[in-house]
Amino acid sequence: MFAKIKSAYLNGITGVGVDVECDVSSYGLPSFSIVGLADNAIKESRERVKASLKNLDYHFFNHPVTINLAPADMKKDGSHFDLPVAVSILSASGIIENNLDEYLFLGELSLDGSLRAVNGILSMAEYAHDAGIKNIIVPEENMQEASLIPELKVYGFKNLSETIGFLRGDIQKEPFINNNMIDETLSIDYGIDFKDVKGQFAARRAAEVAASGMHNFIMIGSPGSGKTMIARRIPSILPPMTLKEALETTKIHSVAGLIKDSGSLINKRPFVSPHHTSSNIAIIGGGSKAKPGNVSIANSGILFLDEMLEFSRSVLEVLRQPLEDRFVTIARAGRTVTYPAKFMLVAAMNPCPCGYLGDSRKACTCTAHAIERYRAKLSGPMLDRIDLISYVEAVDYKDLMDLKEGESSADIRQRVMNAHKIQAERFKDEGILYNSEMSENMVRKYCQLDDNALKIMEQIMAKHNISARSYSKILKTSRTIADMNNSTKIERSHILEAFQMKLPDSAV
Repeated sequence: MFAKIKSAYLNGITGVGVDVECDVSSYGLPSFSIVGLADNAIKESRERVKASLKNLDYHFFNHPVTINLAPADMKKDGSHFDLPVAVSILSASGIIENNLDEYLFLGELSLDGSLRAVNGILSMAEYAHDAGIKNIIVPEENMQEASLIPELKVYGFKNLSETIGFLRGDIQKEPFINNNMIDETLSIDYGIDFKDVKGQFAARRAAEVAASGMHNFIMIGSPGSGKTMIARRIPSILPPMTLKEALETTKIHSVAGLIKDSGSLINKRPFVSPHHTSSNIAIIGGGSKAKPGNVSIANSGILFLDEMLEFSRSVLEVLRQPLEDRFVTIARAGRTVTYPAKFMLVAAMNPCPCGYLGDSRKACTCTAHAIERYRAKLSGPMLDRIDLISYVEAVDYKDLMDLKEGESSADIRQRVMNAHKIQAERFKDEGILYNSEMSENMVRKYCQLDDNALKIMEQIMAKHNISARSYSKILKTSRTIADMNNSTKIERSHILEAFQMKLPDSAV
């Protein structure tokens, strides 16, 4: 007998439909084969499915059993095919007689028939919804995550026995309804606040500008000057993610296996701080299963490189492509996957190997050659992709002992939110959200300069040998500063501030 069950697999963060076809023959020697470009995890599914069914007193393997995962020309992986394979065998054998065309099945089986949670449920549930499939059956641990997709009836079960009872009509169960969706107006408590930062007015201003346009930002200063403290507080001045951002980021985290028993979309912007010994694959993504890396896990949030120049040069250089394109493409095992990488890069670095170049408290002990070799890790093309650079000086005693609190994150966040709203309205038909994402055509369209701004920009271009990319970065940052001041046109003061933040060592 023959049966066909609907399932899915992951291509990046996109769910792709699969038909699990089963033929249980009445003739021939006992065998159990799975075909259709299945990986090792799926091939091992044979043993898990056989043990699960035998432990439930179902004995089908005295006859040839053939499973085909269609389409057969697409490579598939994942242990989540266990449940659909088992159900297809039960359906082909006549144990389950009801029509299963409106169900999609996902789940890994234990040898005793228990259902285990799997990664990437949200993306595959989204596929089910888009394909017009009304019902999805998943492990109970994945039930809340799958229910984040609206208008999809989600049924979660602890084991295969419960699933069979439900499909045969012996057990009645209501679909799970999730009312814990994202609130875009909700303020998030990060537990830290900008009011704790003493002094550092220039760095605080640069951080606010960076957050207002999601610009890439580097802080340079001696040890203990407050670079890391400022960086870790930047998420506290960012508004919650939009629904689109939250859905995309939650799918990435689900594929990466970072979501467990979550009943809501992620609305807290990610803050990812990898160790300086991290490899290219850890940062960008890859491995045998082409998993997302830190640049994708930080999507819609912040990737913070503390002690930036302690990272290997190859890691820093490999960041150039996602900083420019806002996505990464990984080719592994005969297939290519693409992950979003729309992150804001924040980095902290010392000015020299010893860390005290230019410090008023302690003399630098580095040679000129050592300083040059140290800074050479940050190449010109990489530096070109940075929007803002701020020198962070050591906090003086007077500021440190000042009992007066600085401006709170809530107050700064309100201004950042206003700038984000202006940008959301401006780019509502462009497919982007922030000034930092503008293409060159958009820069020409939206970065309109008044007469005085044009003159100072011409003066800057004539005096400084800046690249076309740096010119574009200055205009994008100027647009953000203008938005912060509710100005429709970019003015002279906006250009000057953006220029000083891009090239702090240069004078107009």
